[in-house]
Amino acid sequence: MSNIEVMLGQIVPAAGAAVAVYGAAVLRPVEDEAAGATVRLGQRLLAHIRGRAADPAAIDGAVTDLATDPDDPDALAALRLQIRRALAADPSLVHEIAALLPAAGHAQSGGARSVAVSGSVSGIVSTGDGAMNIQRQ
Repeated sequence: MSNIEVMLGQIVPAAGAAVAVYGAAVLRPVEDEAAGATVRLGQRLLAHIRGRAADPAAIDGAVTDLATDPDDPDALAALRLQIRRALAADPSLVHEIAALLPAAGHAQSGGARSVAVSGSVSGIVSTGDGAMNIQRQ
């Protein structure tokens, strides 16, 4: 997996959280004391990427689309694509953004059949003989 892909895994959730809270206003450089750390990180990352992007209007458009419907996975994917393009076009931006991202956690498991997760899990994690998982929606 490329360095940019790993970074996108950290950037896009933070940027998406910031857009979900602020909508298109996330593009304005305003600090909100009530905003959580992830939202503030998303604001900083978007501002930095936009400032160096060859086409900041494309990022703005993707942010505006996501702000219109924060639950739309296609809108989030469009923002991810614009961020990827900006990073791929400017290797020095990749290094600058890497310095802004929190250090990746180190996952370590404790023994037989244990599970190690670094980051977040959105599904079932199960171990053991004969385990049965049922997820109802």
